[in-house]
Amino acid sequence: MSKKIEFEKSSGNVFKDLDLPDADELFLKAKLGFEVFQIIEDRQLTQAEAAKILGVKQPEISRLKKGKFHHYSVERLLTFLNRLNRDIEIRITPSGYREGQQRVITV
Repeated sequence: MSKKIEFEKSSGNVFKDLDLPDADELFLKAKLGFEVFQIIEDRQLTQAEAAKILGVKQPEISRLKKGKFHHYSVERLLTFLNRLNRDIEIRITPSGYREGQQRVITV
């Protein structure tokens, strides 16, 4: 006989699910920070090379690789993406009758 497993459906934002303050901002930073990390990995950059491109010291790259994105402002993460040859578009659209949400869509 199998035991029934209880679970709770995620909202798609783990920070909101954990009822953390500023959940939307934390989620946005995580998405942007992960994109920075992924580009560094895809290019197989050393931490020193990545630091030079981003204009930071090597320990900052280590922090990024550990997923400590909350140490950075959204603006700084966007700057990192620009320095990694990424264009950024911000598009504001009506959300209808629900509260608006923030999304990061990568191409």
